Amino acid sequence: MNALAMLGGPRTVPPEMNGGPWPVVTEQDENAVLRVLRSGRLTAASADEAEVPALEDAWARQVGTENCTAVASGTAALQAALTALGIGPGDEVVLPALTMNATAHAVCRTGADPVFADIEPDTFTLSADRARDATTSRTGALLPVHLHGLPADMDGLSALARERGVPVVEDAAQSHGALHRGRATGALGEIGCFSLHPSKNLPACGEGGLITTDSADLHNALAEIRNFGERPPTGTRGYVALRSGSNFRMSPMMAAFARSQLERMPEYAESRQRSVTALLTRLAGLPGLRVPVVPEGRTHAWHIIRFRLVPEELDLPDVPTPALRAALHRVLRAEGVAVSRYQTAPLPAHPAFRAPGAGAERITEEFPVSCATVDGSLCLQRRHMGPDSGPTLSAYADAFEKVWSHMDLVRRMARSRPHEPGWQNAVEVR
Repeated sequence: MNALAMLGGPRTVPPEMNGGPWPVVTEQDENAVLRVLRSGRLTAASADEAEVPALEDAWARQVGTENCTAVASGTAALQAALTALGIGPGDEVVLPALTMNATAHAVCRTGADPVFADIEPDTFTLSADRARDATTSRTGALLPVHLHGLPADMDGLSALARERGVPVVEDAAQSHGALHRGRATGALGEIGCFSLHPSKNLPACGEGGLITTDSADLHNALAEIRNFGERPPTGTRGYVALRSGSNFRMSPMMAAFARSQLERMPEYAESRQRSVTALLTRLAGLPGLRVPVVPEGRTHAWHIIRFRLVPEELDLPDVPTPALRAALHRVLRAEGVAVSRYQTAPLPAHPAFRAPGAGAERITEEFPVSCATVDGSLCLQRRHMGPDSGPTLSAYADAFEKVWSHMDLVRRMARSRPHEPGWQNAVEVR
């Protein structure tokens, strides 16, 4: 049995084996960007600019909606979507306690109040039951996040939205191409919001966002909101603001690059599905390690892969989960596995969103699954995204199996860290 790399043994994953670059930039992508530069139409407000509308048409067809509006980022997409729905001061928007902070920031920027609800332990997405508990007479919208690329429980959440008479805004920033009962994310609520950040499954060469809807009225409102509240120009720009808006326009260069990438997105998704499935099949039998769950009727886009840890199955019933996580993080990283933590604290604990007087005990009591997930899981990001990631993920599986064969040492390491700080330390909640 080889010694662990941290003790001088051979490293399982060589440094040069990193899954390949992401995004994958081809000559086709470069030519798309050059096409914009040579056209001289460098903003979406340029006369006869065609790159942004072409991307909008292509993405609407991909998702299966009537309309798509391109904006400057995924965060801008969320803020514009909520604004178009009339969400503002006095309203509440229910969203999951575990997601990227941009989701809550978008709510705050409209003047509405974010109201957090706990997640499901197996899917890491918004619990319909907990969302129901969080709704009040002030609830203006539900904002589920298809976290890591897995669609949320849209059956339960859509039923709740109909019961409460409120719209569903999908945060689909990480779920490009994922399906829920055969329908694409972004087509499951009143509005869907996507990010084109370079880390995403559909990347731009900078920031960008896309908003999908079947509503012509919402589409028209979004077109005004992204452009200073002005009606989209059909000739000479009038500079007349019809409503409060902002500069959320997408750059034509971002649009051209993303549309070029879109042509290869299905190919990359199929490759990713094969390599990730092979990895998870090998890891599913390791005790104390829970691989991601994909409920029946849903597909996963695999933007992020999250592994949940179960200390009891490793004969560590009295060891705090953060201690086990820290030990495994150290050992796996030494073997060359690029595990990381995605989000270090649930959103209700962030100072920007924390309720007055909410200490660690109250946050843990109200959002137990989100807190446990942050403290007891490790993630893989980006290294599995590219079409050439299969060999890297196979080596990752070798490394996991090697580490598990040395579990006695991992147990000793975990037991030596009884006071390993959890999420409370990340945000200094007392």
